[in-house]
Amino acid sequence: MAEAHQAVAFQFTVTPDGVDFRLSREALKHIYQSGINSWKKRLIRLKNGILRGVYPGSPTSWLAVIMATVGSSYCKVDISMGLVCYIQQCLPERYGPYGTPQTQALLSMVVFSTGVWVTGIFLFRQTLKMLLSYHGWMFEMHSKTSRSTKIWAICVRLLSSRRPMLYSFQTSLPKLPVPSVPATIHRYLDSVRPLLDDEEYYRMETLAKEFQDKTAPRLQKYLVLKSWWATNYVSDWWEEYVYLRSRSPLMVNSNYYAMDFVLIKNTDVQAARLGNAVHAMIMYRRKLDREEIKPVMALGMVPMCSYQMERMFNTTRIPGKETDVLQHLSDSRHVAVYHKGRFFKVWLYEGSRLLKPRDLEMQFQRILDDSSLPQPGEEKLAALTAGGRVEWAHARQTFFNSGKNKTALETIERAAFFVALDEESHCYSPDDEASLSLYGKALLHGNSYNRWFDKSFTLISFKNGLLGLNTEHAWADAPIIGHLWEFVLGTDTFHLGYTETGHCVGEPNTMLAPPQRLQWDIPEQCQAAIESSYQVAKALADDVELYCFQFLPFGKGLIKKCRTSPDAFVQIALQLAHFRDKGKFCLTYEASMTRMFREGRTETVRSCTSESTAFVQAMMKGSHTKEDLQDLFRKASKKHQNMYRLAMTGAGIDRHLFCLYVVSKYLGVSSPFLAEVLSEPWSLSTSQIPQSQIRMFDPNQYPNHLGAGGGFGPVADDGYGVSYMIAGENTIFFHVSCKFSSSETNAQRFGNHIRQALLDIADLFKISKTDS
Repeated sequence: MAEAHQAVAFQFTVTPDGVDFRLSREALKHIYQSGINSWKKRLIRLKNGILRGVYPGSPTSWLAVIMATVGSSYCKVDISMGLVCYIQQCLPERYGPYGTPQTQALLSMVVFSTGVWVTGIFLFRQTLKMLLSYHGWMFEMHSKTSRSTKIWAICVRLLSSRRPMLYSFQTSLPKLPVPSVPATIHRYLDSVRPLLDDEEYYRMETLAKEFQDKTAPRLQKYLVLKSWWATNYVSDWWEEYVYLRSRSPLMVNSNYYAMDFVLIKNTDVQAARLGNAVHAMIMYRRKLDREEIKPVMALGMVPMCSYQMERMFNTTRIPGKETDVLQHLSDSRHVAVYHKGRFFKVWLYEGSRLLKPRDLEMQFQRILDDSSLPQPGEEKLAALTAGGRVEWAHARQTFFNSGKNKTALETIERAAFFVALDEESHCYSPDDEASLSLYGKALLHGNSYNRWFDKSFTLISFKNGLLGLNTEHAWADAPIIGHLWEFVLGTDTFHLGYTETGHCVGEPNTMLAPPQRLQWDIPEQCQAAIESSYQVAKALADDVELYCFQFLPFGKGLIKKCRTSPDAFVQIALQLAHFRDKGKFCLTYEASMTRMFREGRTETVRSCTSESTAFVQAMMKGSHTKEDLQDLFRKASKKHQNMYRLAMTGAGIDRHLFCLYVVSKYLGVSSPFLAEVLSEPWSLSTSQIPQSQIRMFDPNQYPNHLGAGGGFGPVADDGYGVSYMIAGENTIFFHVSCKFSSSETNAQRFGNHIRQALLDIADLFKISKTDS
């Protein structure tokens, strides 16, 4: 029994002869090694903090400045123009061998050189921040780059040429600007024009004008003041009010999933695949702690904000009755594992040494081989994280605030991440269209109690060796977890590898203590609360219809023949597909990032535009010439690309209006305009999944090493959620979600409309694989 090996660090009993202390050598060893490891990390962080704080300077450059100053002095050249002598006069007089004029002169030169060095760093950072505030390059065609942009690019490359650490550019990133109210109102009205008839539009225009003239100026002043004071005027409110204050279940409504490589398989051995993946994740965490990961750079030179990566590991969302809290620990040396209704604790280190993949495989195999039964109430315990947040907060406070329940829960919440060992198998078979959808459903919600939805992410391992992720959304957005996932899949395939029999490379250390079984004491009242949350979660999961498919006729390589961006091509196709599906247009959400600004997260691109609807209506009439349709498509594409660029450069609509709404609530100001804007349903919510953020391998050399991306649940009860990944040159993966309970939606029907829309638009430009 695994629980028989649990180490007790410190026990005592009272006897007639006094107090009898019993110490566990194994547990004390863990405590000692943990302390050593903690101090090592502190020293590394101190060193990194210094190096990051003086970037692009370095100790070497500091010494070079000192040597130049001292050398010029010996050559009788005063490059300080008298400042060294002035500093020397200001130094306090000292007596003895260390107070000689020569020593004081040397000290003065060191002080002067340090001042010059620090001033240079400050000027560099301010210059780089000024350069990074320029976004004109985003609005220029690649073939028509202006001279000023070319000069800007040269300057940015020169100033960021030295090898940076992960957070080296953070202080050089500009702040997210607050758009002007008139500009936001104008763009908002333009975005809703195709969705409203003349009477409705006039009413909304009147509300907007009244808001702009009477209410907005006061709210805008507070927002501008916050932008001066805070690092980012949006992100903290966005995290709190959109994510942490939401009381609805995280499962389906908030959490999203990511898929494995689907066209290749490295091994069928479940424990082996998991051993490599967990080892790769902890390697990534170590690089993260040491800031050895390169910052993501747009065009290879414009740095993206990295702050979201700080909470990737050792993070859990703690439920509250009114608002949740993100608990982040500086370190964690174990993972929590779920298998067949039991919870285990698996150490990731032996002393200060990270366990090798073969050792981790052995530990996971021990769990798979464990035949013990779940304790009463243990099997469906994680359903509490899948149900309502208020119910989970009440149960946590009532039943998990003391004793073994508190200890076991803390083990899960303090884990580096959560691991789910599933008993079923999933894979993608091109011959079985339903296989990819079933795989996605398993990742999105499982059986509603075999994922810990509060953890920053759950690593899911299926019986046949396939993997996947279920990710909590509050701490970061999809590109962040995508960065980790690319590293894990690339490291697993190209660096760690497997033996011919499918096991991890190396020999296991059989002397390792087996995983610890977590102990629970769950009373009947708590079991009733668990069952109640499970029923809520199960109803939510059963209502989700998910249709995932691979689009094979063409990919981004041939889309570019339209002389448009692949994202604009897909978004316009989605508008055509939605009109064919429902016979109407709807408010459409596309997520874009604002990470060119410090602590930036996302902005909304309102993809349903007057230009895209004009194209769709022309396509539906069928009476226009191909040249006219091409012209309408290019206008729609140009408009979409411009909107996407505006969103990325801080000139979006929705985050500004959201923050104005928050300010109005703080001030107790009523705004019919804001109330209506914030209540509008996103009937079509879309997102493109990033890829190739890390170049772990050459995709041209390994074209089948493709992940299928990931997906999320529908935002509106009668709407669709569409996630897509333009995977390489020749394929696109789509994940379409909706609710069975809605009579207006059908995921497979909409997926078929997407297929046809893509083909119909391609036919306008005669795009096909044969053209290549």
